[in-house]
Amino acid sequence: MPQAHRRTDARRTRTRTALQVLLGAALVAAPVGAYAASPADPPVPAAAAPQAGAAALSLADPAKKEIAMKLVSSAENSSLNWKAQYGYIEDIDDGRGYTAGLVGFCSGTGDMLDLVELYTRRKPGNVLAKYLPALRRVDGSDSHAGLGAAFVRDWKKAAADRAFQRAQNDERDRVYFNPAVKQGKADGVGVLGQFIYYDALVMHGGGHDRTSFGAIRKKALAKAELPARGGSQSAYLNAFLDARVWAMKQEEAHGDTSRVDTAQRVFLRKGNLTLKTPLDWKVYGDKYHIG
Repeated sequence: MPQAHRRTDARRTRTRTALQVLLGAALVAAPVGAYAASPADPPVPAAAAPQAGAAALSLADPAKKEIAMKLVSSAENSSLNWKAQYGYIEDIDDGRGYTAGLVGFCSGTGDMLDLVELYTRRKPGNVLAKYLPALRRVDGSDSHAGLGAAFVRDWKKAAADRAFQRAQNDERDRVYFNPAVKQGKADGVGVLGQFIYYDALVMHGGGHDRTSFGAIRKKALAKAELPARGGSQSAYLNAFLDARVWAMKQEEAHGDTSRVDTAQRVFLRKGNLTLKTPLDWKVYGDKYHIG
């Protein structure tokens, strides 16, 4: 049975301009356009794509994307059932207000506000629209002013609305998933590397501080050459994960680094750069398997 949420590791430092920072002059990728909304995430094939031609695969391949969602959910929610997380919401006492939804949109870091604004543009008068003034006021703080128990109830109610589910999918992709894939391709890393980037963005965000994605990548570049410039993919990804672990340990809530040590490192040590199934890993000591 899936265990209770373990959002104690979801302490991100994000800003409203995280996407621009990630794709700015300090990094390789060009700016990314807005993600086009779709009725739902693409259907997942019955089996993972064959290894033949694997070099052409990216994390955006539907089967690989499904794997990525499950891997992140195992760390963020102690469950592989990522689609059950639309209605998740709680204050985890990390100074960022409410943490909610698929990737932990936060009321104090702007991405929850962006999400509800998108939902309201698409569906005016929705159950969360009335909280927009409060979300704007609490942005940048841990305040619940104007939110509280009523907001929590209405978030869970909204989670049953397919329009809200699509909005969460689209904001996840626009802010985290698509930039990770684009930067990974520019850096010359494959499916595993793109996932490593995505997981780092989900936890640390783009941001401006020393534990942001950009800072982690910069530390890795000081130790290993990019594959796109002729470096070893394994050596570079190991350097990136070293820098990621350092960043996680700078905040008490990130002290358990098992999502790197007993998951991503396991795939890297096995040379599984395409996330070929079956996959076996642990997070917080719990075992997971994708066949």
